[in-house]
Amino acid sequence: MGFPMINNLNASIDKKFNWEVIQKELRHQFGNEIYESWLKKIVFEEKFSNYILVSVSTRFIRDWIVSRYLDQILGTVKKINKEIIRIEFKIDNKTDGINKDIIQNSENKISFIKDSFAQYNRIDYNKSFENFIIGESNKLAFEAAKKVSEKISHYNPFYLYAGVGMGKTHLLNAIGLKLKEDKKVTFISAERFMYQFVKAIKSNEMVKFKDNFRNTDVLIIDDIQFMNGKEAMQEEFFHTFNSLIDKGSQVILSADRPPNKLIKIQERIKSRFSGGLVVDIQSPEYDLRLKILKTKVDELNILYSEKLKLSEEILKFISSEIRNSIRELVGALNRVASFSRIYNRAPNLNEVKIILKDLLSVNETNITIDNIQTLVCKYFKISKNEMLSSRRSRYLVRPRQVAIYLSKTLTTKSLPEIGREFSNRDHTTVIHSVKTIEKLKSDNNDISNGISYLKNQILYKKENEI
Repeated sequence: MGFPMINNLNASIDKKFNWEVIQKELRHQFGNEIYESWLKKIVFEEKFSNYILVSVSTRFIRDWIVSRYLDQILGTVKKINKEIIRIEFKIDNKTDGINKDIIQNSENKISFIKDSFAQYNRIDYNKSFENFIIGESNKLAFEAAKKVSEKISHYNPFYLYAGVGMGKTHLLNAIGLKLKEDKKVTFISAERFMYQFVKAIKSNEMVKFKDNFRNTDVLIIDDIQFMNGKEAMQEEFFHTFNSLIDKGSQVILSADRPPNKLIKIQERIKSRFSGGLVVDIQSPEYDLRLKILKTKVDELNILYSEKLKLSEEILKFISSEIRNSIRELVGALNRVASFSRIYNRAPNLNEVKIILKDLLSVNETNITIDNIQTLVCKYFKISKNEMLSSRRSRYLVRPRQVAIYLSKTLTTKSLPEIGREFSNRDHTTVIHSVKTIEKLKSDNNDISNGISYLKNQILYKKENEI
């Protein structure tokens, strides 16, 4: 959702807007931790005819709030005033929302956020087991997560992996929410863990840092792959991990890939991850996608006074076309819902196709480097392990070069990103492979035809799910 600059100076301004009521409702809705960490920092500025202007102190805070909480905040505001259709943000460095939590250390001149380790405990009271939508693709992960929430240290560590937007953070949150009833739970992203680690070093607070993370009953870290290449951080995490396991605390982790495929993570850490319960969430099947859409429509109809009425045909169309990510699926529905609210009517199928045209074009092709590697290996009759190995036999080198070439021409991945997907090969290897195949295409019709065939397979082959 965009936030255009305010340029209508003649807009009707109404400063009589009870923001305190909104704040109380937000605290109740999101819980104290999220409210104190983020939502409390929102300062009400003015109410206009159909929108409100608020301010925060930094772009980072604005982007964080907009990406995670804006829809729910707007829904809360609309309950108070139905005329409000959007919220606009401005950056005000003078906003006091964060400053009052800042303490100056006069001796070393280092600023730090009061109780910051606890402040960024990111448990969301809206993501529980009860509202997690179950299908065949995520049933095993759901049942495993529930078991972990019932008896800590029985499956330890618990490692959950899935692609972006598949619901792994929801499950981690649900575990934390359940265990929080009688356990000390710390839920943090790997990025935030690194931030706290660096800040603790700079402010000479490593003892406090270690005490916080090693004296918890349950440590949940999201997106552990963020630690790749950060040796000092991995070293500290390894000792924290061992300390927690030794004293019977539960460690719960998520990543975008299985432990053995983590890049630039110490082998001893990957080995520890693999020693626990490792579960994945598969791509959502059609029935689950349709179920999610129907549930989200019901939620939107509770949230807004204007009922969203989408035909079964449209819901089935979105479910069949948006395949790879639940987050993307819900995002597509939100686009359609916005159209409906703006024009005060449900769109027809042709209008939905126009609204979602950029998403549809991406999902029709479903191009990933993994898919490219799979199809190239099948074409050349070799295994993926052979392709990704360090062996330089001619019968392996050529398929590898072809796969690299197709990855460069059919995806938006950078040279280093492509290299990482081919067993951490250097970007110069990628460049050499691309140039080699381009030359061979111009000199050899068989290779040119083979490349064309593979392109068609990658671009137009679709799963028959429905």
